[in-house]
Amino acid sequence: MSSSFEYPRFTLGDTLTDEQRAFFAKYGFLHFRPFASPAQVQEILQATQDVQRRWLAEGVEKVNGVPIKYGQDVDGSRIVQRFAFTSQHHPVLHELLQDPRFKALFPLLEAEGGRVGENEKDGLVVNHYVNIPGSEFSQMGWHTDSLRDVFYGKRIGPMLNVGLHLDGTKATNGGLRVIPGTHRQGLGKMLFRKKYYKDVHYDPNEIAIETEPGDLTVHDGRMWHRVAQSPLVGEASRRRVMYVPLIAGKYQPKSEDSPTPFYLRFLHLVK
Repeated sequence: MSSSFEYPRFTLGDTLTDEQRAFFAKYGFLHFRPFASPAQVQEILQATQDVQRRWLAEGVEKVNGVPIKYGQDVDGSRIVQRFAFTSQHHPVLHELLQDPRFKALFPLLEAEGGRVGENEKDGLVVNHYVNIPGSEFSQMGWHTDSLRDVFYGKRIGPMLNVGLHLDGTKATNGGLRVIPGTHRQGLGKMLFRKKYYKDVHYDPNEIAIETEPGDLTVHDGRMWHRVAQSPLVGEASRRRVMYVPLIAGKYQPKSEDSPTPFYLRFLHLVK
């Protein structure tokens, strides 16, 4: 599969189709359009702005041990560029995660006890990318989401990363890139194929995930992916996306007493 591959966009219902399951098994990702209506997208954006306003006023630095990443907007104002456990702080976002369509994705975990990780890992994360001088978050280098298990000496557990895209992003404006099929790679390639987060460069095997507002993407936690920087500057570079993990296994909720995970102590290096 090359960067020019025109992959299918699906519709997510109460259950996955055989075609959807087969595509995920081979390539490690799915793209659904649409998931949220334009009105829902605006309601979600307003909810994130409400949380941002409160956190700025209160000087929130961490939520359940996870650092909050602040930055600068196009007008010079201070904004939150990476939220964590956001659904715990607004009823609209909590209600979003109750959507029964998420359950349709649980079979992709290939494990019993699938659930939406609202209170685990980093909960519902909101990433706000903007490319301007002084921005603290305009891209994210190559990584897999399963590295955190390795950091803590754990067996890699089943995990899906589900993204709700709140802005339209053409391939020419940066955005999500994935390397299809790498969810089936061995541990060695998962650890050493690329330099985690430091490598931000184009890969000949990557494909660009072009989104419209309200699209939902799902990728296997073992898959190599990155967020490419927009070549545009200012308002045109703005991209906002929410991610929540789908997981199985032992329930491990975070609380206000939770320590900062080791891998997040370097979050400030991701720009």
